[in-house]
Order: sequence, then C-alpha cells, then structure tokens
Amino acid sequence: MAANIDYMMEMVKDYLSGKTPRYIFELDFQTEILARYKKMVREHREFAELFYDLLSEGGVDLGDGLSDAEFKRLIRRQYNKVKSIADGGFC
Repeated sequence: MAANIDYMMEMVKDYLSGKTPRYIFELDFQTEILARYKKMVREHREFAELFYDLLSEGGVDLGDGLSDAEFKRLIRRQYNKVKSIADGGFC
C-alpha cells in the first residue's frame, strides 16, 4: 500500500487495539479522511473507495447512538472486511 492508506489503516488498528479512545478516534478519523482521501485515491483508487465506503460511511458515520462496545464491533467488522478484500489480492 502507500503512505496515506497505511496511515489510515494504522489509525483504525490503533483504535481497535485500545491505544486510542473512541472520542479521539472519531475526531481524528474525520479530520484525516478529509485531508488524505484525495491522496489515497492517487495511491490506489479502488482501495481508497472501499476504505471510504466501509470504514467512513459504513463505520464511523454510523456511530451515533451506538455504545462504545457496539461501535468497536462495527469498526472491527468493517476493518476486517477491508483487510480481507485487500489480502485477497484486491491491491
């Protein structure tokens, strides 16, 4: 992968591992995806679109109203989908 994609994947991984609390993750994720998305597209368009669809729109954006445990399960499920597709030769 490339620097911006790697950065965003690592950010999600840090949240899932407990290194980053939810409120920091949600704020930082929104800031970073806005700042890095165009660069991610230049690095790998299909992966960037998949990441955005699954982890931004289908993950972080759906977090309102979820408990911390439910939110973490959602993000983990979406992260694993992205990883599975990437590991399957998508990238």
